[in-house]
Amino acid sequence: MYLDQAKKQEIFSQYGQSATDTGSAESQIALFTYRIKHLTEHLKENHKDFGTARSLTKLVGRRRKMLKYLYENDITRYRAIIKALGLRK
Repeated sequence: MYLDQAKKQEIFSQYGQSATDTGSAESQIALFTYRIKHLTEHLKENHKDFGTARSLTKLVGRRRKMLKYLYENDITRYRAIIKALGLRK
C-alpha cells in the first residue's frame, strides 16, 4: 500500500508539532496533499476510474476547508504550510 504507518508518522513528524500530532491542521493538510498527489498519478494512468476521481474531488474539498480555517484563524501558520508544501504559485 502506498500509505503505511511509517509514512504517516514521517508526514506527521515533519509537518506537525510532534510525531504523534495527528490532529493539527498542518499535519492533516500535509496528509491530504500526499494522498491527492498519489491519486492524481493514479488517475493519469486509469482515467476511467470514476470512484477514485470522486474521492480525489472530496479530498481536495476537505483540504480547501482546512486551509480556509487556517487562513481565517492564524495567517502565519497558513503561509508557512503553503510555502512548505508548495501549494500556491
